[in-house]
Amino acid sequence: MVWDAIIAIYLFLAGLGAGAFALGTLTNWAKTPAPTMKKIAFIVAPVAVAVGTLMLVVDAHAGLMNPLRFFGLVTNLGSVMAWGVIILSAFLVVSIVDLIVLLVKKSTPKALDVVGAVLAVCVAAYTGVLLGDAGVAFPLWNMAVLPILFIVSAASTGIALTVLITRFVAADEVAALPWLGKAGLVLPVLELALVIILLAVTGTAGGSAAAAAAASVGNLVSGSYAVAFWLGFIVIGLAVPFVLEFMSHRGSQSKALPMAGEACVLVGGFMLRYLVIMAAVAVAVA
Repeated sequence: MVWDAIIAIYLFLAGLGAGAFALGTLTNWAKTPAPTMKKIAFIVAPVAVAVGTLMLVVDAHAGLMNPLRFFGLVTNLGSVMAWGVIILSAFLVVSIVDLIVLLVKKSTPKALDVVGAVLAVCVAAYTGVLLGDAGVAFPLWNMAVLPILFIVSAASTGIALTVLITRFVAADEVAALPWLGKAGLVLPVLELALVIILLAVTGTAGGSAAAAAAASVGNLVSGSYAVAFWLGFIVIGLAVPFVLEFMSHRGSQSKALPMAGEACVLVGGFMLRYLVIMAAVAVAVA
C-alpha cells in the first residue's frame, strides 16, 4: 500500500463519519430534541465511512480487480488491517440499520445507538492505529498519541459537517444545543495540545529513529510542509474556527461566521491527516 493523499482522504472520511454518528447518538440525551440533526448525522456517517473504505480498498490494490483478496484479510486476526475490516464492516452494518430504523420509526433504540457509538470510537481510533502499524517504522506515527488525536479530530469534523448541513434546514436545532458551541471552543484547543505532544514525543525519539524523527518534525514546522502546517492546519483548521466560535459566544449575530468556522474545521481535519502522512520520514534500515 502506498501512503499518500488517497489514504489521507480515507482517514478523513472515516473519522468524519464516526464523529457524525457519535453526535447523532448524543442527541438522544439532549434536553431539546434535534430530530433533523440526528437524521443528517446518521446519513453522513455510513456514506462517509463507506466512501472512505472504498478508497482504502482501491488503494490497497484489491479494489475492482480482486476485492475478495481485501476481505480475505479477516482470516488473519493477528493483523491490524484485519481488525480494521471487521470494525469498519460492523460499523457500517449498525449505522445503516440504525438509519433505516430512524427513517421508518422516527426514533432508534438507545441500545443500538450505544453500540454504534462504541464502534464509531473504534473506527476513529483505528485510523490512527492503521498508520502506526505500518510495516516500516515512522516515528511521527506514534501509536500512543495518534489514535487519540484522530478521535478528537473525528469529533470535530463530524460535528462540523453535521452542524453545517443542519444550519441550512433546521437552524433552530443548532441554537437549541448550546453545548455544540462549547465543543467548538474545547476541541480545537485539545487538538492543538495533542499535536504539540505528538511533535514533542516524536522530536525526542532517540537511537536509530532519531534522524527520521527530527526530519519528520522539521518537515512540518520549518520544512517543505511548513506552509501547509502553519497556514492550512494551525491557522485555518484550528485558530480561525476557535476565534469565530468565540465571537459567536460574545454575541455576534452573524450567521455566516459559524458556517465559515465549520468549513475551516473540515479543511483542518483533512490537512491534519495529509500532513501526518506526507511529512513522516521512515527510519533508515541499516
